Amino acid sequence: MDLGGTYYNTKPQVEALETLLRKLPDPTEPAAPAVERPKPRRARQLDADQVQELIAGYEAGATVYELGGRFGIERRTVSNILHRYGVPMRRRGLSPEQVDDAVHLYNLGWSLARVGGHLGVDHTTVLTKLRERGIPTRDTHGRPRS
Repeated sequence: MDLGGTYYNTKPQVEALETLLRKLPDPTEPAAPAVERPKPRRARQLDADQVQELIAGYEAGATVYELGGRFGIERRTVSNILHRYGVPMRRRGLSPEQVDDAVHLYNLGWSLARVGGHLGVDHTTVLTKLRERGIPTRDTHGRPRS
């Protein structure tokens, strides 16, 4: 029984292993120093004056994204602060006129994403409003959903 035969040629495997060995560092040299990584920072805390300024900014119409950028905090942190202080949150939805516009554009063949982009809302908001109006929706290929 011939185990190797014509298909038994180890030369390519040996060459590949030798190439890999050449890429490895010399075992006699000392190991490279550890990579310096920044230490995790403590979350930025706003003082009472900054919190009042943040609330005033939100009530004046600034978005949580704008306030987050201004104060150097995440937009979720802005929302948490506003909730903690009982500030009513603005919800960007669609007015009845915008829903009428969305229905019209969707019936013209626009995608949910395109309608949402046009109206400045997420496509799921458009989908929800279309369903509330009983508008039949299409699948991703433009076919009516069954």
